[in-house]
Amino acid sequence: MSIAVHRTASPKTKLPDSEIGFGRIFTDHMFSMRWTTARGWHDAKISAHAPITLDPAAGAFHYGQTMFEGIKAFRTRDGQVNLFAVDQHVERMARGAPRLVMPALDVALARLGIVELVKLDRDWVPSAPGTSLYIRPTLIATESFLGVRPSTEFLFFVIMTPVSPYYGGPHGDGLNPLSIRVERKLTRAAPGGIGATKAGANYAASMLAAEDAKKDGFAQVLWTDALTHKTLEEVGTMNVFMVIEGELVTPPLSDSILGGITRWAILQLAKDLGIRASERTITVEEVQKGRATEAFGCGTASIIAPIGELEIDGKRVKIGSGQAGEITRMLYDALCAVRDGRAPDKHGWLTAC
Repeated sequence: MSIAVHRTASPKTKLPDSEIGFGRIFTDHMFSMRWTTARGWHDAKISAHAPITLDPAAGAFHYGQTMFEGIKAFRTRDGQVNLFAVDQHVERMARGAPRLVMPALDVALARLGIVELVKLDRDWVPSAPGTSLYIRPTLIATESFLGVRPSTEFLFFVIMTPVSPYYGGPHGDGLNPLSIRVERKLTRAAPGGIGATKAGANYAASMLAAEDAKKDGFAQVLWTDALTHKTLEEVGTMNVFMVIEGELVTPPLSDSILGGITRWAILQLAKDLGIRASERTITVEEVQKGRATEAFGCGTASIIAPIGELEIDGKRVKIGSGQAGEITRMLYDALCAVRDGRAPDKHGWLTAC
């Protein structure tokens, strides 16, 4: 299927890299395509970034059939623009959609649409250290009806925003140690649920605990398992890693933990760097006893966010020195070097735009 391209007649004025913030300004264009039971995927096009018109009875509003992805593009020192792990992100979205009774993406067409969109708006990719172009593919139900059943019409669209580090550090590297509350009452996702998909409902479920934590001075919450609240799962919207007795550990994937692409890349980088790593259950008790010497969350938006301290049942537990540890920095530097083109892309993670 070909992609129709309709360039905007009114290009926007770009802000300096120092003023872009995160998720507040958007590029000139967007990609979209539609799906119906009769036609499958069709009407693929790039057009001006603009509001979407939906009937008030659209299924996305009433029955939560919405999901999204997060991808980043980076500008190298020589001006090249690279997408990071675009194939893995699109494939994850295609795998996750059927859990919400949504159509799996046409992976090749979705990938092509994202690449062509980045090429068209490549001047929006910032170049200052720590900045990037954040890309948000989204899938929503658009059929107008009231009645609990899956929609028969869907819209897939991609919008883009230039961004600074999600958790800004003093040197623009994002490695600002965070204070995190371990959540022992509320639950983000449960076994048998939709926690392993990037469904909008998962993020709605996370907001109350996060807002309560922020009111008390914490950056986010560290979710525990829904059944016992004794084992660690995710940090806010990020996967979590800890260094315990010299080993890099992260909880094993389950239907309540999202299989993060950054998590996947970090495990591969750890292997490349000779860092001993494993996927195993991490208990709250281990952390309470001070066994963790480093900890960080990771995800597309934040990349790697060090955890300096945790609040557990009202008591604060300092993690190591309270700053980004040696292994955390090593992994952050290695990941940034690949994505920025300063180190060889041995695993084929980058797509030039």
